[in-house]
Amino acid sequence: MVNDTLLVEFGIDSTLREHNLELYAKSHCLQFTRLNLNKAFLDIFKPKIKIVLLLYTRETISCAQPLFTRDFMLNNEFKRTKKTVWIIHGYRPLGTYPVWLQKLVQVLLSLEDMNVVIVDWNQGATTLLYPRAMQRCWTVAEILKQYIKRMRKYGISPQSFHFIGMSLGAHIAGYVGSHFKGLIGRITGLDPAGPGFNHVPIKMRLDYTDAQFVDVIHSDADGLGITDSIGHIDFYPNGGKKQPGCPKSIFSGLSYIKCAHQRAVFLFLSSLSMKCNLTAITCNSYEEYRNGKCIDCEAFGLHFCPTMGYYADLSKNYIIKRKPPGLNAFFDTSPKEPFCFYHYVLNIGIMDKIKKKGNIEIKLKDKHGIIETSKLKQ
Repeated sequence: MVNDTLLVEFGIDSTLREHNLELYAKSHCLQFTRLNLNKAFLDIFKPKIKIVLLLYTRETISCAQPLFTRDFMLNNEFKRTKKTVWIIHGYRPLGTYPVWLQKLVQVLLSLEDMNVVIVDWNQGATTLLYPRAMQRCWTVAEILKQYIKRMRKYGISPQSFHFIGMSLGAHIAGYVGSHFKGLIGRITGLDPAGPGFNHVPIKMRLDYTDAQFVDVIHSDADGLGITDSIGHIDFYPNGGKKQPGCPKSIFSGLSYIKCAHQRAVFLFLSSLSMKCNLTAITCNSYEEYRNGKCIDCEAFGLHFCPTMGYYADLSKNYIIKRKPPGLNAFFDTSPKEPFCFYHYVLNIGIMDKIKKKGNIEIKLKDKHGIIETSKLKQ
């Protein structure tokens, strides 16, 4: 196996030091690494991994800064008393820029005064060899561990960290959390990668023990996403598999492959907009939820049903007390943003003496005059 050229600081950090100086000297504003299919092909023969940490605050929202500057000094733009959200992307076989990344940064900073750090490991995630990208998750986590150790010397607590990981990025966040024995404040897994991670020991993937609160959104559980329930709470939009609005034919190209997988990201983004609450219902299965077996969340020890996405931690204090841990929650969505869907439970009582067969038609009209019709056959 060909060894990667690694930028890791195990005792001797000269390589990382030179790299940081290079970043600081090149440009005042850092840019996410943009690669292409050619780079992914070259990685087969000349493997390389490089990590760049891009810091955004409200004051630097249009100009990313290095998290650490010369001699590994924490950037003065970093707000030591504020929360830090770390965003970790996943596998990038084509090396392109994630279409959702900048929007997520902007929306987060518009909601709250915080630090946002993008973990750019595109030089490493861009490869045609998926198993190689999987193995590199451990390396990325090890590098992040070393950086976080330096941050702790500045008095910054891991409890103030919220990691948001997409696909492979979710497992990287889990590895980081395990390094710090679950002291990380929160990890959100956006459709954590499934291939290579299904049904493996918890130390090999994201798990609820990796942070004080772990919430997971499953949107492609029978494809690119993981099938297991792995968080304190696992959300399953539309059952966690096929997503409305996604192409149904392979002739749609890449969109057919990645649409459902990426839906977790866009659902999380939608939760930040607060146009509607994507409230989920705790239940034993999606089938029971659809059949009206679960209409509230009190049976699962919650005083109110959890909201999927950024505000899922509002239910944290109830969720993390459950023994054994682990709670599954289900909801349905519309095909397009903001994905709002409203749920109604209708009980119809039929007198025993009525034995004729027929149909019942139910019409619901919203404030825009749009009518939804549902038919029941008896």
